This record gives sequence, C-alpha cells and structure tokens, in this order.
Amino acid sequence: MTFDASETTFPNSDTDPHANDAAPYGGGDPYADYREAGDLPFTELVDLADRRLGAGVIAANDEFFAERENLLIRERAVFDPEHFGHKGKIMDGWETRRRRGADADHPFPAPEDHDWAIVRLGAPGIIRGLVVDTAHFRGNYPQRVSVQATSVEGAPGPEQLLADDVKWEEILPPTPVRGHAANAFEITSGRRYTHIRLCQHPDGGIARLRVHGEVVPDPAWLAALGTVDLISVLNGGTYEDASDRFYSSPTQIILPGTSRKMDDGWENRRRRVRDTNDWVRFRLPAQGAVRAIEIDTAYLKGNSAGWIALQGRNGDTGEWFEILPRTRLQPDTLHRFVLRAQAVVTHVRLDAFPDGGVARMRLHGTLTESGAAELTRRYEESGA
Repeated sequence: MTFDASETTFPNSDTDPHANDAAPYGGGDPYADYREAGDLPFTELVDLADRRLGAGVIAANDEFFAERENLLIRERAVFDPEHFGHKGKIMDGWETRRRRGADADHPFPAPEDHDWAIVRLGAPGIIRGLVVDTAHFRGNYPQRVSVQATSVEGAPGPEQLLADDVKWEEILPPTPVRGHAANAFEITSGRRYTHIRLCQHPDGGIARLRVHGEVVPDPAWLAALGTVDLISVLNGGTYEDASDRFYSSPTQIILPGTSRKMDDGWENRRRRVRDTNDWVRFRLPAQGAVRAIEIDTAYLKGNSAGWIALQGRNGDTGEWFEILPRTRLQPDTLHRFVLRAQAVVTHVRLDAFPDGGVARMRLHGTLTESGAAELTRRYEESGA
C-alpha cells in the first residue's frame, strides 16, 4: 500500500488513537498477522540506507529499550516473547521510553514532543519512497512518524547536523502509522539528500527503516578517480528489469564489495523452458566507455549461471550489440575480461544461460565527455 504523504490518514485514527493497533501476540508465527505494504514499484530501487553502502544511524535522542542501529539490519525483525532484560522487553528495533508530561496536572507529553534518529545515507541520492516497518510493535509503536532530510557534504557528525545553520526539509509530515505493519510512503521531492531524520510522535518503537531511491554521484569525485566501476550502485548504476527475481534482487549484483553468502547476489529459479534464458538489464549513471569486466560467482557453487553473455546499447533507443560473447562460467570464481576495444554504452544486459546466479558484476571504465556533462547537470539540478 502506497500513501501520498500530504494526505495520508487511517480510518478513525483521530477519533480512536488505538485504531491502528495490532492484536496482542497470541502465539505461533509472529508474522501471521503482519500487515504487508503490498507491491510497491519504488522498493525495486536501491535502499540508500543499506549498511552495505556505508549507511549508519549516527545519533538518536533516546534508545532506552532498543538500540537505534537495529533500524538498518537487513533481515526481518525477530520476535522472542520470552526475551526480557533489566530494562524490560527486548525488541529487535529502535524503541524509546514512554514520554511524560511536565507535571501531575499535565501527564501527557506536549503535542510537539517527539523522539528522533539521524541516518547517514550510504550514498547521496533522490528519495523515491520510505518503508517504516513496525513489525512486532503492536501497541507500542509511534502514533505518527515524520521524516526530514538534508544534504551536507563531507562526513559531518551529529553536532554539525544539528547546528542551527543546517537546513532540514520535511519530506514526510507527521503521519499516522499502523502497528505490526510495513508502512510505505511515496516521496516526490526530487532533491538529492545525504542524511535523514526519522521522528516518532510522541514515542514508541520502529523495527526497520528502508529509504529507496536513486544514487546521484558527485561527478567531480568520479573524474578524480579516473577509471571507476560504471555500474556500481555507489556510482549511480541502476537495475531496470529482469526476467526473474525469485530468490533475490538483481540490484545485489551491483552492490559494492564481495558477496558474503549465497543469497547476496542474483539467483533465479530453475528454468524449464528450452531455448530461453534469464537476463537482467542495468542503466549506467550516464554514457560511459567500458574497458574491462568482472563477473563473480562467489558462493554460488551448484547454482551459478552456466554461461553468460553481455550486450550493450547507447541511448534508450540504441541497437543492442555484443560486448562479451557467450562465455562459460566456473562456480564460486571471479572472472575477468579485458575488452579489445572499449564499449560506449548507457545500458547493459547480462544474459545467463540457461539460468543460475551471479554474485557481482563490475564494468570498469570512464564516463565519456558527454556522459560527464549529463551527470554534472543532473547533480547540480538535484541539489537546487
């Protein structure tokens, strides 16, 4: 379910503050009554708050019951009904203490009172959607959440980000959320951000946070590096489409670093229709000249792709041409290919024959002159 942040309401949420509660845990599968977000197009985009990109929760005003770092854990939140500690129930998420009012005559917190956590995005980018997951927070989730965002160059600390001269833009106003649910919000700002501030009104717990969007790399940094991985998520590479994403997202092929286990890559189901094959298509951040390629099948031992081929095209309507012919792959192996002539492309398509997994793909090269100019224009416009 997707919500427009400007007009989101839930039935009876104003007249009944418990309208969005989930039923108390009754035993069995704790996810049996979990309320999914539904099919959301923006969740196919990279999670800018992925720890694998370098994201982190760098500050929070309160984390009495559960640590802020839990927000960015990749796996689903775990619930153990018997797990208690000295401070109370141990929850897999970020949970603050119950706020109180000023005195006995005013026991409830003031309307403006809230808790907050600051998240450094793994890469600067345009935010297209948020998922605020309150899994297992059934009666102790926040009544509303809001999100602000800012863009600050370098590696600022919490003190710098909280300074009076830093401008935070509200990309999600205080909005009701449901307990034990994936609460999804579409964002239409179009600006480039480096940090977000997640607020819960007035207090409560959030299990996970996902910040989906598009990386907009600094063209000056790419130019200083020279040869770069033109398809890396960190450099603005984007997954567009795939024949199959049954086991895992193709976006993982272009994540930084090496895979750490079998599902940290792209694996499709077993293909049974002869004379067909699986494929995945990517878009470079701008036009680039590819000179060398790496295909890694790390941890894919009995299910790696048998053969691969790589095609490219220049422009949205350009003709596809061969970059790498159909080539045999070895399982759990890094394969390197130096091209005889550079391939100038804006898109590439990786074909797997007949099926199977690929852990990582790297396209080493440089932006062309026109590609660098296009990326510079986009970078400057998204920072306006």
